[in-house]
Amino acid sequence: MNSSLLQMNTIFISILIEALPFILLGVIISGIIQIFVTDEMMAKAIPKNKFGAIVLASVIGALFPACECGIVPITRRLMAKGVPLYAAIPFMLTGPIINPVVLFATFVAFGNDWKIMIERGVVAFLVSLIVGLILAFQFKTPQVKNEIHVHTASKKMSEKIGDALKHTIDEFFSVGKFVIIGGLIAAAMQTYVKTSTLMDLGHGVVSSNLVMMGLSYILSLCSSADAFIASSFRSTFNDSAIIAFLVFGPMFDIKNTLMMLSQFKTKFVFSLFVYVFILVLVLSLLIIH
Repeated sequence: MNSSLLQMNTIFISILIEALPFILLGVIISGIIQIFVTDEMMAKAIPKNKFGAIVLASVIGALFPACECGIVPITRRLMAKGVPLYAAIPFMLTGPIINPVVLFATFVAFGNDWKIMIERGVVAFLVSLIVGLILAFQFKTPQVKNEIHVHTASKKMSEKIGDALKHTIDEFFSVGKFVIIGGLIAAAMQTYVKTSTLMDLGHGVVSSNLVMMGLSYILSLCSSADAFIASSFRSTFNDSAIIAFLVFGPMFDIKNTLMMLSQFKTKFVFSLFVYVFILVLVLSLLIIH
């Protein structure tokens, strides 16, 4: 009993150590966006064409070195600035996967293999693109739980910096509690649900992908480190299942599901989960051989 609790504690701490720097980066960017990026800037930056906006948002995700936890507050803040739901969510989905830090980590983890790195980026981009198109037609409202009212009154630079710091601190404590809860659940799952049990189920072509997607959700790894874990499964699972693990986990895991539920309406989060799950499964099976 004591050894299992010690193991759970170790896993929990490692999850927090992995996630907190990226969450901090995310809330800092969120605070900067809140104060220094005006609604007019966002209106000019976003193409009026829905497809163009979705593509741009998916690509811009590559510029933000945030993990799946840090990207949620950034997304929420961008929506408060007027970024439509169908553009904000693709940004949230691709950001933790196709940014240079994560792609380079994937390249290194798989022995300098360009194939896995490129396949991960391509599947993630396609998933976000299709999800954005679906959302553009299905949801006409922002789907957030509480509207953020942004005041853009003219202030001195020192006052703006102070406001940005205040927003950063508030966001950090708001987001942090969900990471702690999610980390505890993930640590408990890793401790008491044996990986070997899941691996025994993953012998078929489809079932292996399903098992690896379930594993990525449970493990709740930071996207900058998950490739090193995924590479250890390469002798057991095929590349299709590995890619499913590498794409689904950063888009949906225990930690960021709780964070999304705190920010977005439950029905929307559930719909998003279903779309992402189906698309990752189908695309990983069709594209990766």
